[in-house]
Amino acid sequence: MKRKSRARRDQTWDVRAKKECCVLNIVSAVLFGIMQGIAEFLPISSSGHLAILHSFFDIGFDSTLTFDVMLHLGTLIAVVIVYFRDLCALVPAAFSLLGKVFRKKWKLADYTVDERLVLFLVIACLPLIAAAFINDYVEILSSYTKVVGGILIVNGFVLFVSDRIGKGGKNVEKTTPLNAFLVGLCQMCAILPGLSRSGSTITGGLLQGFDRDYAVKFSFLLSIPAIVGANIFVLPDMLDEIAAAPAPSELLLPALVGIVSAMLAGIAAMKLLVYISKHSNFRLFGYYCIAVGLLTVIFG
Repeated sequence: MKRKSRARRDQTWDVRAKKECCVLNIVSAVLFGIMQGIAEFLPISSSGHLAILHSFFDIGFDSTLTFDVMLHLGTLIAVVIVYFRDLCALVPAAFSLLGKVFRKKWKLADYTVDERLVLFLVIACLPLIAAAFINDYVEILSSYTKVVGGILIVNGFVLFVSDRIGKGGKNVEKTTPLNAFLVGLCQMCAILPGLSRSGSTITGGLLQGFDRDYAVKFSFLLSIPAIVGANIFVLPDMLDEIAAAPAPSELLLPALVGIVSAMLAGIAAMKLLVYISKHSNFRLFGYYCIAVGLLTVIFG
């Protein structure tokens, strides 16, 4: 009888422990999702902040990079919602651009404004092909919190540079393929944990004379193919990890909660950054990144 009661007690404790672990994972997923949504669009580096959070919280995934990329689905949905009207014009423009390319119309003068924007977004994505080959090294780098802190400090100084740049007047009509490619190089550099993708691409656009509103819009739209590409790249690993888990729902539920949290926080962050870009500057974000970076280097 004593053995049976002990076995029942142990079984009850196991069930309770599993429930507590599941609740903790969901709470952590909400925290990660909110951080991803805010830091993806505000120029403070989502990868850097997620790397720091991973050093304190265990979300249940073997690969932290897999979970982080899944969170990007939430920010992808956020971009689609905020820029839905633009995308409704860009999708048919992509097909018409493809038709003109097949008809050997290579001159920019042959393209409409929307077709040019699609072309520039494609060109800006090209450097990310090279980034795919160093994906594993980036994940290793993310585990060194002091390194992440150092890169966050660099990100802070990048934001100071963006505030020193005068007002540009370039819009889609005045943009060149080289301009787009250079912004793409800035995005490629931002795969380093701690370097903000939005901050790097907006600064890259401003350095080439982009109008501030256009630089922000180009950066946000550029995140769509980048996020889609990253998710396609890790999708097999993600599905394998969830399928191999003893209880797949214990991984799937936190992932879904994190995605929804990232989407809601991302919508708010995008609207805030658009407002800030019109009425203020990024200096405050620069101070924040340097402060967080220094604390991470000291205590990480």
